[in-house]
Amino acid sequence: MACTYKSKWLTPTLAAISATAAISIYLLRRKLRDLEISLKSSLEKCAAERQGRIRAQQALRKAIVQPKSDNMEMTSYPMRPIAIIQSCFSTRNGTPRQPLLVPLARACLIFDSARVPPASLEGLGEYSHCWIIYVFHLNTDLEKLWKDPSKSKFKAKVRVPRLKGGRMGVFATRTPHRPNPIGLTVAKVEAVHGNMVLLSGVDLVDGTPVLDVKPYLPYCDCVQGAALPKWVEDDNLLTVASVNFSDDFPSALAECWVIAEKKSLYASPNELQSLIKQVLSWDIRSLSQRDRPHNSLFSMGSSAAVDKTSDLDDWQAEEVKRESEPVALPSEDIIYHLILEGLDVSYRIDCNGNVLVEKITLSSDIPKNNRNGSNYKIWSDKIG
Repeated sequence: MACTYKSKWLTPTLAAISATAAISIYLLRRKLRDLEISLKSSLEKCAAERQGRIRAQQALRKAIVQPKSDNMEMTSYPMRPIAIIQSCFSTRNGTPRQPLLVPLARACLIFDSARVPPASLEGLGEYSHCWIIYVFHLNTDLEKLWKDPSKSKFKAKVRVPRLKGGRMGVFATRTPHRPNPIGLTVAKVEAVHGNMVLLSGVDLVDGTPVLDVKPYLPYCDCVQGAALPKWVEDDNLLTVASVNFSDDFPSALAECWVIAEKKSLYASPNELQSLIKQVLSWDIRSLSQRDRPHNSLFSMGSSAAVDKTSDLDDWQAEEVKRESEPVALPSEDIIYHLILEGLDVSYRIDCNGNVLVEKITLSSDIPKNNRNGSNYKIWSDKIG
């Protein structure tokens, strides 16, 4: 009797469970079918959007390269910087004319995270060097070049330092004053961290906008047996005989370092002093300063004459107009200035090319840009 009772009790229970399971399976299948329909619709929508983007891009490219009917000039290609340079060179003056001339010259390449995800930099650290395509943003003729190209007065020839001021066609030089102010340089990749790349051997001024970065490939970027003019190989015109520091310089640097260290890309005052020596091992004065040092003076007969034109662009070949005629002084009496890491370095150079670095102070006359982006502490474990 007991078995019969249990059997009668289990039969409806199992039937209920079976019915519930059947309903659940039906609902799951219906939900799965709905999901498949939704997925198919989404895929079709994505494909349609992709085709629309392709057609729009094709139409944009066609519109960009389509000559204007009135003057047959091509319109501009839209480009925006993807990164900015935080460099040890606070101003144009002192920035090397070519890359890798100053091995200790460091810069941090800081990418715009909104446009360039950090994943874009994966693998870059495995290369020793990279190419950097950038904008000569400090050119004084940019406004005319962009707003009214017809009045930009583009010069076909420029003065070349290695030719002692002799002129050469713009496309035979690396002058920043070009029809399109685009620069190309190579730098050593020290380390990659997040959206930043630490570089060395740079010839880039602080705040330089960067358009693109490409890895350096020796097998195709280095051309064996490439020919170049003899005047390009002559570096003697740009070197100095010696670089020495005054007795008071180390103590002055130590005082400045207390503040400069927080934003510096260097580990110590000694390393920064080595950078100063490497930079000043090349004559960074303009052509007019080397040929006629007294033309750089503003004061009349002052024993502490100060050079105020050291930040002029060599390539522009522009003379500074003055209201009064300055007194000619020996070149060793002229004080020149170099701004590195936000510090003002004062030095003299005699007629034999011997440089004496006299003092260093904190500079207040530097552009405010991305100086808080990086410092040595961020990179110490990667380059130490």
